[in-house]
Amino acid sequence: MTRLRFALILSLAAALLLPAPPARAAALTLVETGSTLFYPLFQIWIAQYAKTNPKVRITANGTGSEIGIKEAIAGTAQIGASDAFMSDEQLRGNPQIINVPLAIAALTVNYNLPGLNHAGLKLDGATLAGIYAGTIRYWDDKPIADLNPGLRLPHHAILPIHRSDGSGSTFLFTQYLTFSTPSWEQGPGYGTTIVWPAVPGTITASGNPGMVQATRKNPYSVSYVGTSLHDLVAKAGIGTALIGNQAGRFLLPTPETVRAGASELDPRTPPDQRLSLVYAPGANSYPLIGYEYVIVSTKQPNSATAAAIREFLSWALDTCDGSSQKNLSAVQFIALPEYIRALSIVQIEKIQ
Repeated sequence: MTRLRFALILSLAAALLLPAPPARAAALTLVETGSTLFYPLFQIWIAQYAKTNPKVRITANGTGSEIGIKEAIAGTAQIGASDAFMSDEQLRGNPQIINVPLAIAALTVNYNLPGLNHAGLKLDGATLAGIYAGTIRYWDDKPIADLNPGLRLPHHAILPIHRSDGSGSTFLFTQYLTFSTPSWEQGPGYGTTIVWPAVPGTITASGNPGMVQATRKNPYSVSYVGTSLHDLVAKAGIGTALIGNQAGRFLLPTPETVRAGASELDPRTPPDQRLSLVYAPGANSYPLIGYEYVIVSTKQPNSATAAAIREFLSWALDTCDGSSQKNLSAVQFIALPEYIRALSIVQIEKIQ
């Protein structure tokens, strides 16, 4: 046997005796599902967080707030995203679930009136309740005409659009109708899913993107859409209405008007953080706003998953990270006030 061949045999034997290198730890995956209003921000967060913590992989799905709540309760998703907080009944049956705000968002009321999509149409709660109840049927009916003197409104039937899926946007929109209009409060009321009045010409759509497309495709329609879809609304060329607030002023959602509305009601936020911000008092308060919640179980299957959820949500709340001005402005959200963020942190620490 040659020396070279003998040396090769020794090298091979030594290699076989060496311990195998440790296997690379698999990335931990967190599943998020729910609100289509919240979904665009989660997409931004996922891309950024992957650079910060590559050992945690997050998937997101825009399925509607109702599904987000249900899957968080069932444990099929670690994070449910919702524009709606859980009901008392849901919490009684699931005391391990918490509702944690991460930001504040708004809805717009959008419409498709040929030739008038940039006219600054005004609508208030009573008028919208009448449209969705079927008591206001035409665009030139007196309640709408009285709010919009000088506009030549068409004598055309209104096509109201509402969500077909369980939706936090529906929750916020129907809260506005409920809080502003006694007849709506008596029924149908509010919720992620309600029994809508049977109105001729009604159209249903799934998700916020579906609402935008249905409005674009149907002249003379009206709908409600989360502000995170503002780019899609602009591309669709549909109108955005000025909405009447409790003080009788008509406003669009801006950082200033959303912040004004939130500041009126934020101090009332209880420790479990379930609070409606809709139809706040104040002259400068935009009335269609709410907390953007994550719905999470405090009892996770293992400590690694619990730690990963806590770390991600803490990162998302940080105004230098997930809740930076750049991130929130991209979806027209605003950051939580400091004392509301502190309440959210207390809740996040309960996740074990």
